[in-house]
Amino acid sequence: MQQINVILADDHQIFLEGLRNILENNGPNHVRVLATTSNGHKLLNLLDKHGHEIELIIFELNLNELDGFEILHHLKKFPKLKKLILTRYDNAKLVKSAFKAGADGYVLKNTDISELLHAVGEIMEGNTFIGEGVHLQAKNGKPGKSNGLRKFFKDGFIKRHSLTKREMEILSLITQAMSNKQIAEELFISDQTVSVHRKNIMRKLGVSNTAGLIKEAYENFLVK
Repeated sequence: MQQINVILADDHQIFLEGLRNILENNGPNHVRVLATTSNGHKLLNLLDKHGHEIELIIFELNLNELDGFEILHHLKKFPKLKKLILTRYDNAKLVKSAFKAGADGYVLKNTDISELLHAVGEIMEGNTFIGEGVHLQAKNGKPGKSNGLRKFFKDGFIKRHSLTKREMEILSLITQAMSNKQIAEELFISDQTVSVHRKNIMRKLGVSNTAGLIKEAYENFLVK
């Protein structure tokens, strides 16, 4: 039986140890976990060190320092490496983004052990795997939305990925106490466009004024 060398990454150490035990002691696949980490930067270092012998990486989207989408971008230099997302986030927008970024499979953490093992087998055979409860479209039939963004986006990771690249740029400038006019001049857009973006950012983050916006930005590490 061929051995599958794996690296695991998750933001909870106890979960990592449990996952290692499940993979190495269950199912038809002979899995060997070479390393575990909760840190995105350390994960990339591990891949640089062990990349030539790793067949599969299983990781949470919400990691410390570098998140899963940043990891997927860096993993493009390892085209043969299989990538399985094992996460608590079931939002359709994130699922679609993960597959577009190169994920081979997407499984929720509340899945059965049998499904996780099945996912590993399918991915290693070159197939794409979408786990139970994972949808590319939200329940209301509209891609990328999930019964109200404000209700769903509860933590910093989700809030960060609810904003567009331009909204993140504007949010960063807002936290620097810049006015709409100053932001418009900085980004070469109109004051009115900045105002629309500001309102959209506030709506997505569930705040009603600039003070609340800045508070959310720093408390959830949306800006550096």
